[in-house]
Amino acid sequence: MNEKHIEDIITALYDMVQDARAVPLAADKCILEREKALDMLDQIIAQLPAELKHSRTIVDNRNELISQARHEAETIIKDAQEEAERLIAKEPIYEEAKRRCAEMVTQTRTQIAGLRKVSNEYMDESLRRTEEAIAQSLAEVRETRAKFNQLAAAQMQKDAEAIEGND
Repeated sequence: MNEKHIEDIITALYDMVQDARAVPLAADKCILEREKALDMLDQIIAQLPAELKHSRTIVDNRNELISQARHEAETIIKDAQEEAERLIAKEPIYEEAKRRCAEMVTQTRTQIAGLRKVSNEYMDESLRRTEEAIAQSLAEVRETRAKFNQLAAAQMQKDAEAIEGND
């Protein structure tokens, strides 16, 4: 039994319902040969498991084919990308770009080293000037303190002499 046979049974059942006589005063109802309709439905039910199994097999085969095709497509794409990369790597433009890139990296590293040296020198010079300014300020503070101590001692001497002179 095949799909066409089931289709034939369904078509015959459809024709039977369409050609059936209408029930008087009820246009949407009809009279059928019950046994004949039930026999046709039994035949359809009997053939369905085999048809469903066959359909599942077809679907499984289709899914397997799709999976294989997808895998083959991925392999083809991967191979094409590898080939494209290989071909590009051979191109003079690619080689020139790689050379220029390496040259730019070297120049950048040289500039970074130069900037680092200049900034270190600037920082060292700034710290040296700050140190000199602090040393000069410290010397001025010490000198001022010494003068202050001399003046304070002289003033204390005058005050002591004044006190002794008043006694």
